[in-house]
Amino acid sequence: MENTTLGTTGPSVSRLGLGLMGMSGMYGPADRAESIATVHAALDRGVTLLDTGDFYGMGHNEMLLQEALRGRDRDRAVISVKFGALRDADGGFLGVDLRPAAIKNFVAYSLQRLGTDHIDVYRPARISPEIPIEDVVGTLAELVDKGWIRHIGLSEVGADTLRRAHAVHPITDVQIEYSLISRGIEQDILPTANELGVAVTAYGVLSRGLISGHWKPQAADGDFRAHLPRFSGDALDHNLALVEALRAIAADKRVTVAQLAIAWVLGRGDGLVPLIGARRRDRLDEALGALDVTLTPADLAAIEAAVPADAARGERYDPAQMAMLDSER
Repeated sequence: MENTTLGTTGPSVSRLGLGLMGMSGMYGPADRAESIATVHAALDRGVTLLDTGDFYGMGHNEMLLQEALRGRDRDRAVISVKFGALRDADGGFLGVDLRPAAIKNFVAYSLQRLGTDHIDVYRPARISPEIPIEDVVGTLAELVDKGWIRHIGLSEVGADTLRRAHAVHPITDVQIEYSLISRGIEQDILPTANELGVAVTAYGVLSRGLISGHWKPQAADGDFRAHLPRFSGDALDHNLALVEALRAIAADKRVTVAQLAIAWVLGRGDGLVPLIGARRRDRLDEALGALDVTLTPADLAAIEAAVPADAARGERYDPAQMAMLDSER
């Protein structure tokens, strides 16, 4: 496994990371034993960056990760945790709490659920307009001084917010959606991150399975994709047609659509680390195969012609969630 460094101040991590969200019900039921086996397989293949959130399954995901790491060398894993999102017992989202006392509470609970004495990268899932980013990062810097977290990350922030945060304390990385059909970061956010020496950990590189080549237009109970504009109606039909255009290019290269899409993100720069959301070992194996795919200038031109920037239809989230994204302002 090739490794890279998260920005100029962060830890060394694998060139691909594993996102664990789908193992805690966000995409419908997941098999617990297979989820843990997938984490083990990832570690055995050299994947070190493991991404979770304290609100994934309301703590379920962190406890699952603790179980998966039991008996393993904790220091070989780089644990990334998102915090701050509030949920109710029905699974609904209630907003974001980034008050200093809340942040200190969140990290205490995460350390307990993860069964560790430190979190490698800790980041607010969303930015709150009520709490200045300088105050949020200042509180996180206190956690660094305590040794409870090692590095500070951000998620879904715009270029201006990133600059303000980085002026308070070095930011290791920005976690944000980036894929062939989600390219909004290219205009301002990605150049700013590169300028500041901040890495980008890209989630949704397969657009939550939409451009994986495996999507079937039906959702399981509890799958929140049923509420995303890109996964419904005419937008879904249009977006799946883009996938078929990619399938033809992938077939010529004797790779899968997923491998083609992941390889495209990998090729966007050394400061970009894709997070793959595999819930099963076969999907993990497929994703890791992207590391062996080389895209020529002709390949890149063909991909760009098949799926130009802004080719997708539908927003990334529903209107209420989009309004919470500092990165989209």
